Amino acid sequence: MDRRPRQAPIPSPARSPLGAPPWLAGARLNPADGARVAVVVAHPDDETIGCGAALSRLPGVNIIVVTDGAPRDLANARRAGFDSAADYARARRQELRAALSLAGIAEEQVCALGVEDGGAWPLHLAITQRLAAFFGERRIEFVLTHAFEGGHSDHDGVAYCVHLAAGLLLGRAPAIIEMPFYHQGRSGLTFQTFCDGDDGVVARLSPAEIAGKRAMFDLFRTQKQTLDRFDPSVERYRFAKAYDFRSPPNLGALRYNDRQAFLGLPHWMARRGLAPVASSTARTGQFAGAL
Repeated sequence: MDRRPRQAPIPSPARSPLGAPPWLAGARLNPADGARVAVVVAHPDDETIGCGAALSRLPGVNIIVVTDGAPRDLANARRAGFDSAADYARARRQELRAALSLAGIAEEQVCALGVEDGGAWPLHLAITQRLAAFFGERRIEFVLTHAFEGGHSDHDGVAYCVHLAAGLLLGRAPAIIEMPFYHQGRSGLTFQTFCDGDDGVVARLSPAEIAGKRAMFDLFRTQKQTLDRFDPSVERYRFAKAYDFRSPPNLGALRYNDRQAFLGLPHWMARRGLAPVASSTARTGQFAGAL
């Protein structure tokens, strides 16, 4: 019998009515409504991979990038031609700014928390506090973020922080919409599908939207090798599942099991004596049909 103390799940945030928000189906919001949407991602370029086409339909949208995208081990920085993490992070910020400008997003709409790449789990409390304050002050109604899928430590850590921050807001909590990036599948790395086999809903992007998103991809020059593995014509969404973050995602098949210790693991919280909480979400609606 498991005799470890159980922490009660935090309250479930408010959910959206049945059906997808119209802006995911191609409708354009006015700036006031767009300002009630936040996209919270781990790295510069994640917002473009996950919902780059949708961004152009969301004037006023808030973009929150949690990490600087520059691991301190310098392997990625040197591969991209930089000698320091600071220079690499600066280049990634410039790429982000250029790509988002193609979607009509101004620099003042972007909030970079500046966490060290790999630091989402270790700094989850500080990140959660920042997100909860932001959601509350801006009266955010929808948050797009990462699915909890075991692909990258920061992706999973950010998903956890978003769920926790939403739960802290009780009745004022935004609905969470999640996007898949990559996970360990039966035959290897699998991209842009949910790891539990749920299809979610794939947005039907127009040729112009696909071309625009591809142009955004091209501006992330330091990430070309990574972005070449993603299909810019795919944007997949669903209302967030009710996760128990005390257990690893994807039945324990994590892509970062053997990564350096600084990246952390979902088990990291338990090893440090912290009490992981269950998911903040309870699913009361779902997307129906294709977008």
